[in-house]
Amino acid sequence: MIRQNNKVVLVGDGAVGSAFAFSLLQRTTTLDELVIVDRKPELAIGDSLDLEDVTCFDYPTNVHTGTYFDARDATIVVITAGVPRKEGETRLDLINKNEKILRSILEPIMASGFDGIFVISANPVDILTTLTQKITGFPKKRVIGTGTSLDTARLRVLLAQKNHVPVSEVNAYVMGEHGDTSFVNFEEAKLGSKQLTRVMPMDEEDKKNILMAVRKKGGEIIKHKGATYYGVARCLSQICEAILTNRDLSLPVSAPVTGFYGIENNLYIGTPAIINRSGIQHVIETKLSESELAQFQASATKMQKVLDSLESSEN
Repeated sequence: MIRQNNKVVLVGDGAVGSAFAFSLLQRTTTLDELVIVDRKPELAIGDSLDLEDVTCFDYPTNVHTGTYFDARDATIVVITAGVPRKEGETRLDLINKNEKILRSILEPIMASGFDGIFVISANPVDILTTLTQKITGFPKKRVIGTGTSLDTARLRVLLAQKNHVPVSEVNAYVMGEHGDTSFVNFEEAKLGSKQLTRVMPMDEEDKKNILMAVRKKGGEIIKHKGATYYGVARCLSQICEAILTNRDLSLPVSAPVTGFYGIENNLYIGTPAIINRSGIQHVIETKLSESELAQFQASATKMQKVLDSLESSEN
């Protein structure tokens, strides 16, 4: 059996994009070609030359700069390009700026003949992932956003620290918007093989404090160092690994939820899903408490209002 050529085109070589490329080269042993596209060509050249050295220690990937036309035969196009969140801003504050940037990228990508999988990481990720599918007309399973993967990582680290166990022992998800209407799926959360709420008794105030700590961590990082990038870069590389290696990995991504959780809105939002070579193989409709289901639906409603306001402003 002849293995398919694995090629990733990265659009946006800022802090997130650069950290993602480094992570992907270290973790993936099936990546044949990594193309870096950025509006600052000199930066992309420097980064590609720097990243090239990593291939000596891991997999001999061809790393180089390129243009949107390189997407013509790519397996994945990863979009990290966009204006980053500043201290005091919400992710939704970025929508008008980053929507324009997204459209300027998608047009030449589609003109190249690209027929692979889009993975979106720019914020607000749920809105931009939804727009990517609408603008391109791609099958929904071939458009993925990082969603609540970073929120989930932060939750698992926090719960592991509180319970003095390895992070690998924690199985819990943040769901909904990657933003201020996210929520924790405590109903299904586990510590090892045991229900989290049995090992770690919590009242509603305790649950609220855990959620707020997860939500605020990004802002805390931005306050100290100006941006967050290592965590989301690793989330991105994990999604791409699942695609490139056809792993059937369950990840909390921004996925199409129409018909799930009682949601009929045509949008993407954070939920566990199985990711493999086809993209989103299927959405996992996980068990939610009555309160959690209401929070999920409220989060979806908020996202839909943002999308509706964008459409009305364009008309």
